[in-house]
Amino acid sequence: MPNKKNNKLLLVELLTLLVVISGWKSNSDDFHKSSTSGNVIDKSIDEEFVEIFDGETLTNWDGDPTYWRVENRCLVGEVTPTTLLKSNTFIIWSGGELGDFELKTEFRITESGNSGINYRSDRLADNHFALKGYQADIDGKNKYTGQNYEEKKRTTLAYRGEKVIVNTQKNPKEAGSLRTNVKSNAWQTREVVKSLGTSDELKAVIKSEDWNECHLIIIGNRLQHFINGKLMSEVIDDDMVNRKMSGLLGVQVHVGPPMKVEYRSIRIKKY
Repeated sequence: MPNKKNNKLLLVELLTLLVVISGWKSNSDDFHKSSTSGNVIDKSIDEEFVEIFDGETLTNWDGDPTYWRVENRCLVGEVTPTTLLKSNTFIIWSGGELGDFELKTEFRITESGNSGINYRSDRLADNHFALKGYQADIDGKNKYTGQNYEEKKRTTLAYRGEKVIVNTQKNPKEAGSLRTNVKSNAWQTREVVKSLGTSDELKAVIKSEDWNECHLIIIGNRLQHFINGKLMSEVIDDDMVNRKMSGLLGVQVHVGPPMKVEYRSIRIKKY
């Protein structure tokens, strides 16, 4: 004859287990929602990314071999005392222009280094290895890392810690002249609409002279730069005259003292 007491205990244990499972699922769903709608990205969403750097060769990359090489499965940009630059130089991905996309990579840069990831950019007419366009800024002192700086165009669009709306210049006659709307190396028709945290608070997330994760989410006119899972800057580009909706991708070494920057695991997802 069955033991009613044991059966009752078993039923209680089963009900307790169901409650625990239900609570775990609820918490998991809440975490997923908050991590994808706030300022922290959900690392579990990583499908459909394609490697664009094979870790062994510079196949599909176009750059000056004086400054770019492959080493320890990393794309390395280096400026030495004997190869100092007179102008910034890039290695450019030759896989075509990108419009809407995400990019994930890891980078490490020396303390004196200055680099960045350019996207939706154009080659300069007088320099085959130079780009102008949006840049996710990266530097060894982490003064600028994470900001949105438009190389050779509108200059600073969003400093680290800013969500910005960029508007067209008010005077249509001056719309074609970029310099008239730049002051103190920043575009003047930009409006800061939200704080993502202070620059110093966000800087604390970035590791000096060590590996960091960079994630760019570039959809329509919304440009988001994440470092180590934290949103560093966001631009809503409503400048109908100067914005770009597609273009080239490349990484930079900057004019200045000797430096070294390394990139590894460079992946993109197109939309």
